[in-house]
Amino acid sequence: MTSSDQPSPLGPTPLAGPALAAFFSRDAVVVASDLIGARFTVAGVGGRIVETEAYRPDDEASHAFRGPTARNAAMFGSAGRVYIYRSYGIHWCLNFVCTAGSAVLIRAIEPESGLGEMIHRRGTVDMTALCSGPGKLAQALGIDIGQNGLALDEAPFEITLAEPMAVVAGKRIGISKNIDPLWRFGAAGSRFISRRFSRE
Repeated sequence: MTSSDQPSPLGPTPLAGPALAAFFSRDAVVVASDLIGARFTVAGVGGRIVETEAYRPDDEASHAFRGPTARNAAMFGSAGRVYIYRSYGIHWCLNFVCTAGSAVLIRAIEPESGLGEMIHRRGTVDMTALCSGPGKLAQALGIDIGQNGLALDEAPFEITLAEPMAVVAGKRIGISKNIDPLWRFGAAGSRFISRRFSRE
């Protein structure tokens, strides 16, 4: 890991400004791993990130592979912004933009705050099912296309680096191209991820 790949210091202060840009202006694979354990909220609703997937611009599975379009424009914007898209015409998916054309899909969080709001939005009291997948997570947090392109240090978002969890890696889910890289990361042993890792 080079000096530019070093994550920002841990602490109670949310990432913002230069610190936010520095954290996300790195290889998406590195960022995806470093995000495990970070706390993320939308208008106070959220918890600890426990599962992510990385997508690089030269990755055939990435929306950015064929270059900028109206849909993926946020992926080519400033690091530390969100890229939101609809999957299968049904579910919103939340991504954090890294270097140009790369992003990290947030697959699951461990619910910690705003539980009542999450339960209401999701229609379930099963804590492990509230945010255990990209679509579930977006629904629970109130994510939609209106937030696409916003910076992570803008309302309603807040992201804070916390003590990291032990991380496991595996192949990404639901793709048919470039399937071999181990670019899905998760908190080891977490009950809140979308799917168990084969190494656990």
